[in-house]
Amino acid sequence: MKFDTAYSLSLDDKLSIYDVRDLNFDETTDFDSDKDSFLCPNDECRAAFDTSNALSTFNAKNVNYLRTPHFKNKTSTRHIEGCRYTSSHKTATDENDDEREDNFPSEFVLTRRQYERKTPVVSTEGNVPYDPLKVPSNRSSVSHSPNDSTPDKTSVFAHPVECFVSNIDDKDKLKSMPLKIGDHTASYWTFFKKIEYLQDNKGLIYWGKIKEIKDYTSSFRIDFEKKVWLDKKPYSVNVYLSKKLIENYRKRKAFLEQIKAAVDSERALYCFFYGVTPKLQQVPSKRNPEQTFGVFSANIENLDHLIIREAPGVE
Repeated sequence: MKFDTAYSLSLDDKLSIYDVRDLNFDETTDFDSDKDSFLCPNDECRAAFDTSNALSTFNAKNVNYLRTPHFKNKTSTRHIEGCRYTSSHKTATDENDDEREDNFPSEFVLTRRQYERKTPVVSTEGNVPYDPLKVPSNRSSVSHSPNDSTPDKTSVFAHPVECFVSNIDDKDKLKSMPLKIGDHTASYWTFFKKIEYLQDNKGLIYWGKIKEIKDYTSSFRIDFEKKVWLDKKPYSVNVYLSKKLIENYRKRKAFLEQIKAAVDSERALYCFFYGVTPKLQQVPSKRNPEQTFGVFSANIENLDHLIIREAPGVE
């Protein structure tokens, strides 16, 4: 079976798989999920075994993943009787569990979670001592549930986006699941707004199919396929990613790898973003600078709140 949360031995805390992905690509932190050990998030179950009783990670380091990231039991992973993470607890839906995210966070926190690495004390045998009865302290500024269930909150944008995309065929579920961002609470279905309807409401997660990505070497412009209609006229929509924004981004290498691959990709790609609402602007014409034309445009302010990805079935 797959699950979203596990205990990180190196960080002495419970992380979602999206936290792990975020840390893997973060150039400001010394973290590598391949060098960490991830254990059962159930405190009682974890206390019953040593640190070799680890889980595996799926899509923890793949920049452009197609199937939902998750933790998973290895064939050697053991659990105590009654632990809900044992493979014997499989349900009928688990056969296709790689394609769907069922752990919906109820809040997307705009302040990035801070991870405090514990300082390991190495024994004379070269091993890291482990107190099996120790419960993770959850030092994070983003409060996580004290039990072993999936955290109610996340600061990683990919998590709510994956919930929306992988469940796009279940509108009733998306309409019933609540999501809070800042002071605004709505259903997932309401919060995710197609780019052509961006005038309907501000402060939402806008998304749309990418028509083209303009590569200006050190900056990029993402043009959307759908247009916005205003006063019976169609207007193009785009978002701009500045050189300064990209250069200062903590996951710069991973982002450049992703967007450069997207520029040349022949696959259908979609862009999801939060934090800015494109507004109608008058732009000088290249052919005749004295003339202008209207376009809905915005400068992205936080790359943590923008995702370019495949999203099969959304349209």
